[in-house]
Amino acid sequence: MRVVAFAGYSGSGKTTLVEQVIALLVAQGLRVSAIKHAHHGFDMDRPGKDSWRHRQAGAREVLVASDQRMALLREFGEAGAPDVHGLLARLDPQVDWVLVEGFKASSLPRVEVWRAPPAGQAARAVHYPEDAGIVAVATDAPTRLPHPPAQPVLDLNVPQDVVQWLLQHADRFDYRAGIARAHQLEA
Repeated sequence: MRVVAFAGYSGSGKTTLVEQVIALLVAQGLRVSAIKHAHHGFDMDRPGKDSWRHRQAGAREVLVASDQRMALLREFGEAGAPDVHGLLARLDPQVDWVLVEGFKASSLPRVEVWRAPPAGQAARAVHYPEDAGIVAVATDAPTRLPHPPAQPVLDLNVPQDVVQWLLQHADRFDYRAGIARAHQLEA
């Protein structure tokens, strides 16, 4: 399993890029999973549905399954940041790629997504100059980046190039090897 995260501010184009990268990887016959970091309070369930009613009645977990898919809704006892490694452990280990949207403070290798602001608006801060976990920068305006990056710069508007770069550097996204390297550094 290879894992890469896409991090950036809201409105930077993360979701669109991840959506396009997923489609391009799948078109090449690869199996892809995705993890999305959502803001607190999100809910996929709808009032009145059976699963919603079960949760309202106090069920901590509700698993909804059909012959085509399943969804697990779990209520956490206490609010807290989800652990991306715990979430990855719950995915099918047979997938080829997992694309993670968000989790900008995780230890995963990350592509920072940065979009140039409209004229007259200040540019948002970037993290790539001081964050060693950022392995590339995807942007629509490389000449407007606040600092020249040492990392490769990918065109945010050409997802085929992003996919090509990911596949060319696939070994650096090997999740099991990444965990082993992290444990070696901790020892």
